[in-house]
Amino acid sequence: MTDFTTVPAVDPAALAAARKRIWGWWWFDWASQPYNTLLITFIFGPYVVGVVGDGSRAQAIWGYGIGFAGILLAICAPLLGAVADKSGKRMGFIWFFSALYVIGAWGVWFSAPEDFNIWFVMLMFCIGLVGMEFATIFTNAMLPDLAPREELGKVSGSGWAWGYVGGLVALILMLTLLAEGSTGKTLIGIDPILGLDPATREGTRSVGPLTAIWYVVFMIPFFIWVKEPRKPGAVSIGAAISGAWPELKATLRGLPRNRSLFAFLGSSMFYRDALNGVYTFGGIYAAGVLGWSVVQVGIFGILAAFTGAIFAWLGGKADSRFGPKPVIVFNVVALALTALAIVFVSRTSVFGMPVAAESGLPDILFYVLGAIVGAAGGAMQSASRTMMVRQGDQDKMTEGFGLYALSGKATAFLAPLSIGIVTHLSDSQQIGILPVVVLFILGLILLAFVHPEGSQPKAPAS
Repeated sequence: MTDFTTVPAVDPAALAAARKRIWGWWWFDWASQPYNTLLITFIFGPYVVGVVGDGSRAQAIWGYGIGFAGILLAICAPLLGAVADKSGKRMGFIWFFSALYVIGAWGVWFSAPEDFNIWFVMLMFCIGLVGMEFATIFTNAMLPDLAPREELGKVSGSGWAWGYVGGLVALILMLTLLAEGSTGKTLIGIDPILGLDPATREGTRSVGPLTAIWYVVFMIPFFIWVKEPRKPGAVSIGAAISGAWPELKATLRGLPRNRSLFAFLGSSMFYRDALNGVYTFGGIYAAGVLGWSVVQVGIFGILAAFTGAIFAWLGGKADSRFGPKPVIVFNVVALALTALAIVFVSRTSVFGMPVAAESGLPDILFYVLGAIVGAAGGAMQSASRTMMVRQGDQDKMTEGFGLYALSGKATAFLAPLSIGIVTHLSDSQQIGILPVVVLFILGLILLAFVHPEGSQPKAPAS
Protein backbone atom coordinates (compact mmCIF):
# COMPACT_ATOMS: atom_id res chain seq x y z
CA MET A 1 0.00 0.00 0.00
CA THR A 2 1.23 3.51 -0.77
CA ASP A 3 2.80 5.29 2.18
CA PHE A 4 1.43 8.81 2.58
CA THR A 5 3.90 9.93 5.21
CA THR A 6 7.52 10.85 5.46
CA VAL A 7 8.42 9.00 8.65
CA PRO A 8 11.95 7.60 9.08
CA ALA A 9 12.13 3.86 8.61
CA VAL A 10 13.96 3.61 11.94
CA ASP A 11 10.73 4.52 13.73
CA PRO A 12 8.19 1.83 12.74
CA ALA A 13 5.86 2.78 15.61
CA ALA A 14 5.57 6.36 14.31
CA LEU A 15 5.03 5.05 10.78
CA ALA A 16 2.24 2.74 11.96
CA ALA A 17 0.63 5.59 13.91
CA ALA A 18 0.76 7.87 10.85
CA ARG A 19 -0.91 5.20 8.71
CA LYS A 20 -3.63 4.72 11.30
CA ARG A 21 -4.31 8.48 11.38
CA ILE A 22 -4.92 8.43 7.64
CA TRP A 23 -7.10 5.31 7.79
CA GLY A 24 -9.04 6.77 10.70
CA TRP A 25 -9.57 10.05 8.82
CA TRP A 26 -10.94 8.13 5.82
CA TRP A 27 -13.55 6.51 8.04
CA PHE A 28 -15.20 9.87 8.65
CA ASP A 29 -16.11 10.08 4.94
CA TRP A 30 -17.54 6.54 5.10
CA ALA A 31 -19.43 7.22 8.32
CA SER A 32 -20.97 10.56 7.33
CA GLN A 33 -21.86 9.99 3.67
CA PRO A 34 -25.21 8.18 4.35
CA TYR A 35 -26.72 11.45 5.61
CA ASN A 36 -26.38 12.80 2.07
CA THR A 37 -27.26 9.57 0.26
CA LEU A 38 -30.11 8.27 2.42
CA LEU A 39 -31.66 11.22 4.21
CA ILE A 40 -31.23 14.08 1.74
CA THR A 41 -31.43 12.40 -1.66
CA PHE A 42 -32.86 8.91 -2.09
CA ILE A 43 -34.91 7.77 0.89
CA PHE A 44 -36.14 10.29 3.44
CA GLY A 45 -36.67 13.32 1.19
CA PRO A 46 -39.03 11.43 -1.18
CA TYR A 47 -40.74 9.85 1.86
CA VAL A 48 -41.56 13.30 3.29
CA VAL A 49 -43.07 14.41 -0.03
CA GLY A 50 -45.19 11.24 -0.15
CA VAL A 51 -46.50 11.62 3.42
CA VAL A 52 -47.31 15.33 3.11
CA GLY A 53 -49.14 14.63 -0.16
CA ASP A 54 -48.85 18.20 -1.38
CA GLY A 55 -45.56 18.23 -3.28
CA SER A 56 -45.36 22.02 -3.42
CA ARG A 57 -45.93 22.44 0.33
CA ALA A 58 -43.44 19.68 1.17
CA GLN A 59 -40.84 21.13 -1.20
CA ALA A 60 -41.30 24.61 0.26
CA ILE A 61 -40.89 23.44 3.88
CA TRP A 62 -37.97 21.22 2.88
CA GLY A 63 -36.36 24.19 1.15
CA TYR A 64 -36.91 26.47 4.15
CA GLY A 65 -35.37 23.92 6.49
CA ILE A 66 -32.28 23.25 4.41
CA GLY A 67 -31.98 26.96 3.63
CA PHE A 68 -32.04 27.89 7.32
CA ALA A 69 -29.40 25.25 8.08
CA GLY A 70 -27.29 26.66 5.25
CA ILE A 71 -27.58 30.21 6.60
CA LEU A 72 -26.56 29.03 10.07
CA LEU A 73 -23.59 27.22 8.57
CA ALA A 74 -22.53 30.20 6.48
CA ILE A 75 -22.65 32.58 9.45
CA CYS A 76 -21.05 30.36 12.08
CA ALA A 77 -18.56 28.22 10.15
CA PRO A 78 -15.73 30.77 9.77
CA LEU A 79 -16.18 32.01 13.34
CA LEU A 80 -16.15 28.55 14.92
CA GLY A 81 -13.22 27.67 12.69
CA ALA A 82 -11.28 30.64 14.06
CA VAL A 83 -12.12 29.56 17.62
CA ALA A 84 -10.89 26.02 16.91
CA ASP A 85 -7.66 27.30 15.37
CA LYS A 86 -6.85 29.56 18.32
CA SER A 87 -7.73 26.95 20.95
CA GLY A 88 -6.36 23.90 19.12
CA LYS A 89 -9.56 22.02 20.06
CA ARG A 90 -10.91 20.78 16.74
CA MET A 91 -11.55 17.30 18.11
CA GLY A 92 -13.87 18.67 20.78
CA PHE A 93 -15.96 20.37 18.11
CA ILE A 94 -16.08 17.12 16.13
CA TRP A 95 -17.44 15.27 19.19
CA PHE A 96 -20.10 17.94 19.74
CA PHE A 97 -21.31 18.10 16.15
CA SER A 98 -21.19 14.31 15.87
CA ALA A 99 -23.67 14.21 18.75
CA LEU A 100 -25.97 16.57 16.82
CA TYR A 101 -25.62 14.33 13.74
CA VAL A 102 -26.73 11.24 15.68
CA ILE A 103 -29.57 13.00 17.54
CA GLY A 104 -30.95 14.56 14.37
CA ALA A 105 -30.67 11.41 12.27
CA TRP A 106 -32.33 9.24 14.91
CA GLY A 107 -35.07 11.83 15.39
CA VAL A 108 -36.49 11.39 11.88
CA TRP A 109 -37.75 7.96 12.98
CA PHE A 110 -40.58 9.85 14.68
CA SER A 111 -42.30 10.63 11.40
CA ALA A 112 -45.04 8.01 11.21
CA PRO A 113 -47.71 8.91 8.62
CA GLU A 114 -50.54 8.82 11.19
CA ASP A 115 -48.75 11.22 13.56
CA PHE A 116 -46.65 13.29 11.17
CA ASN A 117 -45.48 16.71 12.36
CA ILE A 118 -43.58 18.27 9.47
CA TRP A 119 -42.02 21.00 11.63
CA PHE A 120 -40.69 18.54 14.22
CA VAL A 121 -39.39 16.29 11.46
CA MET A 122 -37.62 19.20 9.75
CA LEU A 123 -36.15 20.33 13.08
CA MET A 124 -34.63 16.89 13.64
CA PHE A 125 -33.43 16.69 10.05
CA CYS A 126 -31.77 20.12 10.26
CA ILE A 127 -30.10 19.34 13.59
CA GLY A 128 -28.48 16.33 11.97
CA LEU A 129 -27.62 18.27 8.82
CA VAL A 130 -25.91 21.03 10.82
CA GLY A 131 -23.98 18.39 12.74
CA MET A 132 -22.84 16.68 9.55
CA GLU A 133 -21.78 19.90 7.80
CA PHE A 134 -19.84 21.29 10.77
CA ALA A 135 -18.16 17.97 11.56
CA THR A 136 -17.01 17.88 7.92
CA ILE A 137 -15.41 21.33 8.23
CA PHE A 138 -13.35 20.34 11.27
CA THR A 139 -12.27 16.98 9.87
CA ASN A 140 -11.30 18.54 6.53
CA ALA A 141 -9.10 21.01 8.42
CA MET A 142 -7.08 18.05 9.73
CA LEU A 143 -5.99 17.07 6.20
CA PRO A 144 -2.67 19.04 6.22
CA ASP A 145 -1.57 17.19 9.39
CA LEU A 146 -1.91 13.75 7.80
CA ALA A 147 0.72 13.66 5.07
CA PRO A 148 3.30 15.68 3.13
CA ARG A 149 1.89 18.34 0.83
CA GLU A 150 2.63 16.36 -2.34
CA GLU A 151 0.67 13.34 -1.07
CA LEU A 152 -2.46 15.14 0.11
CA GLY A 153 -4.24 14.53 -3.20
CA LYS A 154 -4.03 10.76 -2.72
CA VAL A 155 -5.23 11.05 0.86
CA SER A 156 -8.18 13.28 -0.06
CA GLY A 157 -9.14 11.31 -3.18
CA SER A 158 -9.05 7.96 -1.40
CA GLY A 159 -11.14 9.36 1.45
CA TRP A 160 -13.71 10.84 -0.91
CA ALA A 161 -13.92 7.55 -2.82
CA TRP A 162 -14.32 5.60 0.41
CA GLY A 163 -17.18 7.90 1.37
CA TYR A 164 -18.97 7.22 -1.93
CA VAL A 165 -18.60 3.47 -1.35
CA GLY A 166 -20.05 3.85 2.15
CA GLY A 167 -23.05 5.72 0.79
CA LEU A 168 -23.61 3.04 -1.85
CA VAL A 169 -23.42 0.18 0.63
CA ALA A 170 -25.85 1.94 2.98
CA LEU A 171 -28.25 2.64 0.11
CA ILE A 172 -28.19 -0.97 -1.07
CA LEU A 173 -28.85 -2.22 2.47
CA MET A 174 -31.71 0.23 2.86
CA LEU A 175 -33.38 -0.64 -0.46
CA THR A 176 -33.01 -4.42 -0.22
CA LEU A 177 -33.68 -5.03 3.48
CA LEU A 178 -35.62 -2.14 4.99
CA ALA A 179 -37.43 0.37 2.75
CA GLU A 180 -40.84 -0.90 1.69
CA GLY A 181 -42.28 0.03 -1.68
CA SER A 182 -45.93 0.54 -2.57
CA THR A 183 -46.49 -3.23 -2.23
CA GLY A 184 -45.06 -3.30 1.31
CA LYS A 185 -42.04 -5.28 0.07
CA THR A 186 -38.43 -4.21 -0.30
CA LEU A 187 -36.59 -4.03 -3.61
CA ILE A 188 -35.85 -7.80 -3.49
CA GLY A 189 -39.46 -8.67 -2.67
CA ILE A 190 -39.24 -9.40 1.05
CA ASP A 191 -40.88 -7.84 4.10
CA PRO A 192 -38.70 -5.29 5.94
CA ILE A 193 -36.40 -7.15 8.30
CA LEU A 194 -36.46 -6.95 12.12
CA GLY A 195 -40.26 -7.21 12.10
CA LEU A 196 -40.69 -3.61 10.95
CA ASP A 197 -44.29 -2.80 10.05
CA PRO A 198 -44.79 -1.75 6.41
CA ALA A 199 -48.24 -0.32 7.20
CA THR A 200 -46.73 2.42 9.37
CA ARG A 201 -43.71 2.78 7.09
CA GLU A 202 -41.31 1.60 9.78
CA GLY A 203 -39.01 0.15 7.15
CA THR A 204 -38.53 3.49 5.44
CA ARG A 205 -38.44 5.45 8.71
CA SER A 206 -35.67 3.19 9.96
CA VAL A 207 -33.40 5.19 7.65
CA GLY A 208 -32.91 7.56 10.61
CA PRO A 209 -31.72 5.02 13.19
CA LEU A 210 -29.70 3.20 10.50
CA THR A 211 -27.89 6.44 9.58
CA ALA A 212 -27.27 7.25 13.26
CA ILE A 213 -26.00 3.76 14.16
CA TRP A 214 -23.89 3.65 11.00
CA TYR A 215 -22.20 6.91 12.03
CA VAL A 216 -21.59 5.82 15.63
CA VAL A 217 -20.07 2.47 14.62
CA PHE A 218 -17.86 3.69 11.81
CA MET A 219 -16.59 6.78 13.63
CA ILE A 220 -14.92 4.51 16.19
CA PRO A 221 -11.72 4.14 14.07
CA PHE A 222 -11.65 7.92 13.59
CA PHE A 223 -11.80 8.71 17.31
CA ILE A 224 -9.33 5.95 18.19
CA TRP A 225 -6.68 6.61 15.53
CA VAL A 226 -6.92 10.30 14.66
CA LYS A 227 -5.08 12.36 17.25
CA GLU A 228 -4.98 16.14 17.07
CA PRO A 229 -1.41 17.45 17.27
CA ARG A 230 -0.68 19.82 20.12
CA LYS A 231 -0.73 23.38 18.79
CA PRO A 232 1.94 25.78 20.06
CA GLY A 233 0.46 28.95 21.51
CA ALA A 234 -3.04 27.49 21.91
CA VAL A 235 -5.30 29.43 24.28
CA SER A 236 -8.34 28.53 26.34
CA ILE A 237 -11.76 28.28 24.71
CA GLY A 238 -12.84 31.49 26.46
CA ALA A 239 -9.85 33.42 25.17
CA ALA A 240 -10.31 31.88 21.72
CA ILE A 241 -13.95 33.01 21.59
CA SER A 242 -13.10 36.58 22.61
CA GLY A 243 -10.26 36.81 20.08
CA ALA A 244 -11.83 34.93 17.17
CA TRP A 245 -14.14 37.66 15.86
CA PRO A 246 -11.48 40.42 15.57
CA GLU A 247 -9.14 37.95 13.89
CA LEU A 248 -11.86 36.78 11.49
CA LYS A 249 -12.70 40.38 10.58
CA ALA A 250 -9.03 40.98 9.79
CA THR A 251 -8.99 37.86 7.62
CA LEU A 252 -12.10 38.95 5.70
CA ARG A 253 -10.70 42.44 5.14
CA GLY A 254 -7.46 40.95 3.85
CA LEU A 255 -9.08 38.49 1.46
CA PRO A 256 -8.99 40.78 -1.62
CA ARG A 257 -5.22 41.20 -1.14
CA ASN A 258 -4.78 37.41 -1.24
CA ARG A 259 -5.84 37.23 -4.87
CA SER A 260 -5.33 33.50 -5.28
CA LEU A 261 -7.41 32.49 -2.24
CA PHE A 262 -10.06 35.10 -3.06
CA ALA A 263 -10.33 33.83 -6.64
CA PHE A 264 -10.47 30.19 -5.53
CA LEU A 265 -13.28 30.83 -3.06
CA GLY A 266 -15.23 32.66 -5.78
CA SER A 267 -14.50 30.02 -8.40
CA SER A 268 -15.48 27.11 -6.16
CA MET A 269 -18.62 29.01 -5.17
CA PHE A 270 -19.79 28.95 -8.79
CA TYR A 271 -18.69 25.49 -9.89
CA ARG A 272 -19.87 23.76 -6.69
CA ASP A 273 -23.24 25.47 -7.00
CA ALA A 274 -23.44 24.33 -10.62
CA LEU A 275 -22.61 20.75 -9.65
CA ASN A 276 -25.27 20.78 -6.94
CA GLY A 277 -27.71 22.05 -9.55
CA VAL A 278 -26.93 19.08 -11.79
CA TYR A 279 -27.31 16.66 -8.88
CA THR A 280 -30.55 18.26 -7.72
CA PHE A 281 -32.26 18.59 -11.08
CA GLY A 282 -30.81 15.57 -12.90
CA GLY A 283 -33.53 13.23 -11.65
CA ILE A 284 -36.26 15.81 -12.21
CA TYR A 285 -35.00 16.34 -15.77
CA ALA A 286 -34.91 12.60 -16.46
CA ALA A 287 -38.42 12.11 -15.10
CA GLY A 288 -39.89 15.09 -16.97
CA VAL A 289 -38.07 14.90 -20.30
CA LEU A 290 -37.44 11.16 -20.64
CA GLY A 291 -40.37 9.90 -18.57
CA TRP A 292 -38.17 7.88 -16.23
CA SER A 293 -39.57 5.94 -13.27
CA VAL A 294 -38.28 6.23 -9.71
CA VAL A 295 -36.35 2.98 -10.20
CA GLN A 296 -34.58 4.36 -13.28
CA VAL A 297 -33.71 7.57 -11.43
CA GLY A 298 -32.37 5.45 -8.56
CA ILE A 299 -30.17 3.45 -10.94
CA PHE A 300 -28.97 6.75 -12.41
CA GLY A 301 -27.96 7.93 -8.93
CA ILE A 302 -26.23 4.66 -8.02
CA LEU A 303 -24.28 4.74 -11.28
CA ALA A 304 -23.16 8.33 -10.64
CA ALA A 305 -22.06 7.43 -7.11
CA PHE A 306 -20.15 4.37 -8.39
CA THR A 307 -18.21 6.32 -11.00
CA GLY A 308 -17.72 9.11 -8.44
CA ALA A 309 -15.95 6.67 -6.11
CA ILE A 310 -13.66 5.32 -8.81
CA PHE A 311 -12.71 8.69 -10.24
CA ALA A 312 -12.32 10.39 -6.87
CA TRP A 313 -9.64 7.78 -6.19
CA LEU A 314 -8.04 8.18 -9.64
CA GLY A 315 -8.35 11.95 -9.38
CA GLY A 316 -6.50 11.81 -6.07
CA LYS A 317 -3.59 10.11 -7.79
CA ALA A 318 -3.61 12.73 -10.55
CA ASP A 319 -3.84 15.46 -7.89
CA SER A 320 -0.69 14.21 -6.16
CA ARG A 321 1.18 13.96 -9.46
CA PHE A 322 0.07 17.16 -11.22
CA GLY A 323 -1.44 19.23 -8.42
CA PRO A 324 -5.12 19.96 -7.71
CA LYS A 325 -5.58 22.86 -10.13
CA PRO A 326 -5.23 20.86 -13.40
CA VAL A 327 -7.61 18.22 -11.97
CA ILE A 328 -10.20 20.86 -11.10
CA VAL A 329 -9.91 22.63 -14.47
CA PHE A 330 -10.22 19.38 -16.44
CA ASN A 331 -13.30 18.27 -14.53
CA VAL A 332 -15.03 21.66 -14.60
CA VAL A 333 -14.64 21.64 -18.39
CA ALA A 334 -15.96 18.06 -18.52
CA LEU A 335 -18.96 18.98 -16.37
CA ALA A 336 -19.77 22.06 -18.44
CA LEU A 337 -19.70 20.04 -21.67
CA THR A 338 -21.77 17.27 -20.09
CA ALA A 339 -24.39 19.73 -18.85
CA LEU A 340 -24.54 21.20 -22.34
CA ALA A 341 -24.92 17.71 -23.84
CA ILE A 342 -27.85 16.97 -21.51
CA VAL A 343 -29.78 19.81 -23.16
CA PHE A 344 -29.67 17.94 -26.48
CA VAL A 345 -31.06 14.64 -25.17
CA SER A 346 -34.81 14.08 -25.21
CA ARG A 347 -37.25 11.26 -25.83
CA THR A 348 -37.60 12.23 -29.51
CA SER A 349 -34.09 13.39 -30.46
CA VAL A 350 -30.42 12.97 -29.58
CA PHE A 351 -28.07 15.82 -30.51
CA GLY A 352 -30.56 17.00 -33.12
CA MET A 353 -31.08 13.57 -34.70
CA PRO A 354 -34.68 12.25 -34.50
CA VAL A 355 -35.15 8.91 -32.74
CA ALA A 356 -38.18 6.66 -32.44
CA ALA A 357 -40.34 7.11 -29.35
CA GLU A 358 -39.55 3.55 -28.23
CA SER A 359 -35.79 3.94 -28.78
CA GLY A 360 -33.54 3.19 -25.81
CA LEU A 361 -30.76 5.45 -27.13
CA PRO A 362 -31.79 8.54 -25.10
CA ASP A 363 -31.89 6.41 -21.92
CA ILE A 364 -28.49 4.85 -22.58
CA LEU A 365 -26.94 8.20 -23.39
CA PHE A 366 -28.40 9.80 -20.27
CA TYR A 367 -26.96 6.99 -18.14
CA VAL A 368 -23.57 7.65 -19.76
CA LEU A 369 -23.86 11.38 -19.07
CA GLY A 370 -24.84 10.62 -15.47
CA ALA A 371 -21.76 8.44 -15.09
CA ILE A 372 -19.59 11.29 -16.40
CA VAL A 373 -21.21 13.74 -13.96
CA GLY A 374 -20.49 11.37 -11.08
CA ALA A 375 -16.91 10.77 -12.19
CA ALA A 376 -16.03 14.42 -12.81
CA GLY A 377 -17.91 15.60 -9.72
CA GLY A 378 -16.12 13.18 -7.41
CA ALA A 379 -12.66 14.05 -8.71
CA MET A 380 -13.39 17.79 -8.71
CA GLN A 381 -14.66 17.87 -5.13
CA SER A 382 -11.76 15.82 -3.83
CA ALA A 383 -9.21 18.05 -5.58
CA SER A 384 -10.99 21.15 -4.29
CA ARG A 385 -10.38 19.95 -0.74
CA THR A 386 -6.63 19.72 -1.32
CA MET A 387 -6.62 23.05 -3.21
CA MET A 388 -8.14 24.69 -0.13
CA VAL A 389 -5.22 23.35 1.90
CA ARG A 390 -2.77 24.94 -0.55
CA GLN A 391 -4.58 28.27 -0.58
CA GLY A 392 -5.26 28.59 3.14
CA ASP A 393 -3.07 29.84 5.97
CA GLN A 394 -1.56 26.77 7.65
CA ASP A 395 -2.08 28.35 11.08
CA LYS A 396 -5.75 29.11 10.36
CA MET A 397 -6.78 26.02 8.42
CA THR A 398 -10.11 25.45 10.21
CA GLU A 399 -11.04 29.10 9.66
CA GLY A 400 -10.10 28.60 6.01
CA PHE A 401 -12.39 25.61 5.62
CA GLY A 402 -15.07 27.65 7.37
CA LEU A 403 -14.69 30.28 4.64
CA TYR A 404 -14.80 27.48 2.08
CA ALA A 405 -18.11 26.33 3.58
CA LEU A 406 -19.34 29.94 3.58
CA SER A 407 -18.51 30.34 -0.11
CA GLY A 408 -20.36 27.11 -0.83
CA LYS A 409 -23.51 28.33 0.89
CA ALA A 410 -23.45 32.05 0.07
CA THR A 411 -24.86 31.61 -3.44
CA ALA A 412 -26.44 28.16 -3.12
CA PHE A 413 -29.63 29.70 -4.46
CA LEU A 414 -28.10 30.63 -7.84
CA ALA A 415 -28.42 27.31 -9.65
CA PRO A 416 -31.97 26.40 -8.54
CA LEU A 417 -33.24 29.96 -8.92
CA SER A 418 -31.71 30.52 -12.36
CA ILE A 419 -32.89 27.11 -13.55
CA GLY A 420 -36.38 27.89 -12.30
CA ILE A 421 -36.48 31.32 -14.00
CA VAL A 422 -35.11 30.12 -17.35
CA THR A 423 -37.39 27.06 -17.32
CA HIS A 424 -40.39 29.28 -16.61
CA LEU A 425 -39.53 31.83 -19.29
CA SER A 426 -38.68 29.24 -21.96
CA ASP A 427 -41.31 26.68 -20.91
CA SER A 428 -38.63 24.06 -21.60
CA GLN A 429 -36.85 21.77 -19.15
CA GLN A 430 -34.04 21.33 -21.64
CA ILE A 431 -33.29 25.04 -22.06
CA GLY A 432 -33.77 25.49 -18.32
CA ILE A 433 -30.56 23.53 -17.66
CA LEU A 434 -28.39 26.08 -19.51
CA PRO A 435 -27.70 28.34 -16.47
CA VAL A 436 -25.67 25.49 -15.00
CA VAL A 437 -23.32 25.71 -17.98
CA VAL A 438 -22.90 29.44 -17.37
CA LEU A 439 -22.03 28.85 -13.70
CA PHE A 440 -19.38 26.29 -14.66
CA ILE A 441 -17.88 28.79 -17.12
CA LEU A 442 -17.79 31.54 -14.46
CA GLY A 443 -15.98 29.16 -12.12
CA LEU A 444 -13.53 28.29 -14.88
CA ILE A 445 -12.78 31.97 -15.59
CA LEU A 446 -12.00 32.68 -11.92
CA LEU A 447 -9.73 29.61 -11.78
CA ALA A 448 -7.38 31.45 -14.13
CA PHE A 449 -6.50 33.77 -11.23
CA VAL A 450 -5.79 30.93 -8.79
CA HIS A 451 -2.10 30.19 -8.19
CA PRO A 452 -1.52 26.42 -8.04
CA GLU A 453 0.53 26.72 -4.86
CA GLY A 454 -1.45 29.52 -3.21
CA SER A 455 -0.20 33.00 -2.40
CA GLN A 456 0.32 35.12 0.64
CA PRO A 457 -1.56 38.40 1.08
CA LYS A 458 0.30 41.51 0.11
CA ALA A 459 1.08 44.03 2.78
CA PRO A 460 -1.38 46.91 2.87
CA ALA A 461 -0.27 50.12 1.19
CA SER A 462 1.32 52.58 3.57
